[in-house]
Amino acid sequence: MNKWITFDLDGTLMQNPFSAWIFPEVEQLICGELNRNIEVGKALFQEHKLRMERRETVAAYDWDDIVRQLSQEWGLSLSIDIEQLLLKHAAAPKIYLLDDTVLPTLEELKKKGYSLAAVTNGFRKYQYPVMEKLGIGSLFDDIVTPERMGCGKPDSGILRELRQDGIIMAHVGDRLDHDIHMANQSGIPSVLVARDLPAGLELLSPAKRTAQAPFLQHCEEQLRKENPELHATLEPEAYRPAYAICQIDELLACIDELSLRSGSATAAD
Repeated sequence: MNKWITFDLDGTLMQNPFSAWIFPEVEQLICGELNRNIEVGKALFQEHKLRMERRETVAAYDWDDIVRQLSQEWGLSLSIDIEQLLLKHAAAPKIYLLDDTVLPTLEELKKKGYSLAAVTNGFRKYQYPVMEKLGIGSLFDDIVTPERMGCGKPDSGILRELRQDGIIMAHVGDRLDHDIHMANQSGIPSVLVARDLPAGLELLSPAKRTAQAPFLQHCEEQLRKENPELHATLEPEAYRPAYAICQIDELLACIDELSLRSGSATAAD
């Protein structure tokens, strides 16, 4: 039976080139065709948000389709291929791992016998080229994406195949509304990557950090930014992570603890 550890990608392990490079180029191309300046990036995000509100969690991350739809609405015959722009910009320094411990930690988890899966809302065609360039693509046993599963985070259905193929030891991500909420509602230990922890909490263990008042306030503020509507309706426990880590190598201790718990539970049974 596989022991999976699942990871979000963008904002957790790596930086993709979308916000800093791809979307600005799309805006430049469209404004050039229209011969006037418009806030293309804002329009792209607004359409993404509308699709998410309609729970169209696959279509919300189909950037080729979003650009195509908006171009048609603006009366353009311009053809923009987001996948090709991704391939163009998928190179350093436009893409990078978010801390120096990402690669050695993934390698160590593999040595310990864990199966690694990326569970991302980005389509595979947008994500894998970046993973490959950054040297982490070959470390993952599976890459789970919305167009494959028919849904995206926070819908726990995106985990369906992995759960049929083993046990998910933990899910690691940087967003409360997507990653932590999905894991918690699925009964999976949730690990928040919080590189901007309130001062002093870095001295505590990842499990103890999440019980501290400054951390809970930090989560309130983060969720308000991520999803104001969700913030207004969710109970705190729904988005409180089991662990909070400052950088990826702290995950190793969390997994060791979870493994001991799992072993104790199995022995008790």
